[in-house]
Amino acid sequence: MTPSQQRDLESLTGVRSGKRSYYRELQRSDERLARAVTAMDSISRALVRTVEGPRGLLEEVVRAAREHWSAEWAVLALADGALPGSRPRLIVHDAEGLTASTVDELPEHIRAEVARLCAGGRETGPERTGTGQWVRVPMTLEGTPIGGLSVLHRHTGGDVGEDLAVLRILASQAAVSLHTSEQYQSGLALHRRAQQLNDQTAIQARFLAERTAALHVAERQLVVAGQRQLVDEERHRIARELHDTVSQQVLSVGMAVELARRDADALGEPAVPIHDQLAVARDLAASAVEQLRQAIYALHQPHSDTVRTLPELLDALLDQHTGSFETALRVEGDEVELAEDVHHELTRAVGEALFNAAVHAAATRVVVRVRYRPKLLIVTVADNGRGDPLALRRHLRVSARSAGDGRHRGLANMQERMARLGGSIGFRRARIGGVRVELKLPLPIRGHSDAGLVGQLLRKPAQIASTAERTA
Repeated sequence: MTPSQQRDLESLTGVRSGKRSYYRELQRSDERLARAVTAMDSISRALVRTVEGPRGLLEEVVRAAREHWSAEWAVLALADGALPGSRPRLIVHDAEGLTASTVDELPEHIRAEVARLCAGGRETGPERTGTGQWVRVPMTLEGTPIGGLSVLHRHTGGDVGEDLAVLRILASQAAVSLHTSEQYQSGLALHRRAQQLNDQTAIQARFLAERTAALHVAERQLVVAGQRQLVDEERHRIARELHDTVSQQVLSVGMAVELARRDADALGEPAVPIHDQLAVARDLAASAVEQLRQAIYALHQPHSDTVRTLPELLDALLDQHTGSFETALRVEGDEVELAEDVHHELTRAVGEALFNAAVHAAATRVVVRVRYRPKLLIVTVADNGRGDPLALRRHLRVSARSAGDGRHRGLANMQERMARLGGSIGFRRARIGGVRVELKLPLPIRGHSDAGLVGQLLRKPAQIASTAERTA
């Protein structure tokens, strides 16, 4: 065997040939090999604990290093600023098998070693101190120091090359574990952040979708509102024309017919047919005037997207009389949907009753009650005035038989309104002292499909608005 081959063999086996030292060195080599195998076994046990996180692996590394060197202390520490997301950053193992991760209760010389490792010291190999000998190896990643692993033992002399190799393997395994832990934690943080951003994006998308839908609705409403404004302006213009010209002319025609009828009375028997024809013309003129008034009232009503109920209309009517007397509105039963012209007729009839209570009966309190029954709608107006139900019935019979000059026909007009709807009007003594006007209307309303001019004017704006909405 050449000298070079002999040196290679010694380097690989740690055994030098020689009769005197052969067995002793073989024994030491065997002990080092056994310790190395034990350390590797410790590392393998630590590797299967990686699912627990890096702490289990680091504690196993530090324990294996201390046991391999039979050391009193073993310290693993990350350098300041290295792998900021990794935890734990310090593991200390003492001879009694206790593990610590803070420096609060460590001896002074151990704290000094921790400070050296945290400062990023790259010194390797043995270093003698007053309490023993430190053996230290750095932990590196791609050539960059990230901390160190050191043990404190009391052995002196001897070759520590193989033991240093075991320590380096342990330190490398610890460095890889810490790096993997930081990457994993960073990945988790990025995943959580991505999830948060995804959730925020979903919320913003829903918000934008809702706002977009609201904007589309608002745009359609603006278009419809503009068209309705044009319709309302036209309705008001027509109402002014009807009031200022047509209604005055029809009223004049009625007065002229009434004068002609009186002249026909003076002619006696020969003018009876003419008298009857003029009476018919007078009634037609009076009906036309009433229709015009209804049309003007309908045209002046503000258009609303929501159909107002009869109680709402009566409540608004009572608000107009709050300065005249104390008012109250009571509703009984489930509301029934009625046509717009029915609302109009009932509201006008109640308005006439309120006028009579204020002007003729001098009432100070009025109660309007709406009662919905399965087959009957009853609207009553009760006051505490000085009116007499018998006198009102007598006055109604007289005014219904004679057209007169058009004045004092409020009760007759109320009766005509109810008759057009198929209902009736009655008068009773009110519990609060005055008169109770009863308006009864059978339900459902039959034979009232033709609403006349008022119904057409009330329906036409709704039809125009509906067409505008479909167009938008």
